[in-house]
Amino acid sequence: MAQEKYEDFKYDQSIYVIADEQNYHMKVLKLILQKSGKPYADGIYHLSYGMVELPSGRMKSREGTVVDADDMIAEMVNVAKNKTEELGKVKDFTEEELIELYDTIALGALKFFLLRVDPKKRMIFNPEESIDFHGFTGPFVQYTHARIKSILRKGQKAGNNLEVGSSLLKLEKDLIILLEQYPTAIEQAVAEHNPSVIAIYVFNIAKAFNSFYTEHSVMKAESEEKKQLRLQIAEMTANVIASGMSLLGIKVPERM
Repeated sequence: MAQEKYEDFKYDQSIYVIADEQNYHMKVLKLILQKSGKPYADGIYHLSYGMVELPSGRMKSREGTVVDADDMIAEMVNVAKNKTEELGKVKDFTEEELIELYDTIALGALKFFLLRVDPKKRMIFNPEESIDFHGFTGPFVQYTHARIKSILRKGQKAGNNLEVGSSLLKLEKDLIILLEQYPTAIEQAVAEHNPSVIAIYVFNIAKAFNSFYTEHSVMKAESEEKKQLRLQIAEMTANVIASGMSLLGIKVPERM
């Protein structure tokens, strides 16, 4: 299989995404290929990941406790629907928009919950916990993005060049510094083959923006200059969140 893959793609690196139960098998495979002098042997990388369990325990096919993916997604959509309706902010959505929103939240919650953890660690997936608009979750990041988009729709941004003066407040400065670290976070995630780096980063961005926005108004800033600065910071934050979540295969809604 490794030989056929190389003949088809002539890869520099081949990543095998296989559970940690196969750690020994992958070590032996790579060693055999190296001993055989295969040119692609050193390019084989085993992205070992820990098993995912449910709150009720490990899924076992022999005991009939395996969960169908479609059933899991359907449950996630239902949880997303209930949690979103509790917030009471989707009354002006059409039925089609609601269906798309619930699907976006559900899949985002599922993917983020799985990707926020180092791949090597075993984890317990809890659907209810994954859809929490106030925790370390995909919906929290999605909600922050939608919140920023709402602010930007109300604001009139004068330009695209962020002009930073000497009178930056601490939370403004902290957020700008964090935004500048995005390329570094991507490089680290790539080097470590670890998507949790991106998940943690976008969560910290969302958390930092919410702290900033709680303390400092955008639309009612102390001056027009401050308003423009904060609108640009908000736009940059939304762009980074959308880009980072996209790297994780997660959509972010324009409104929630």
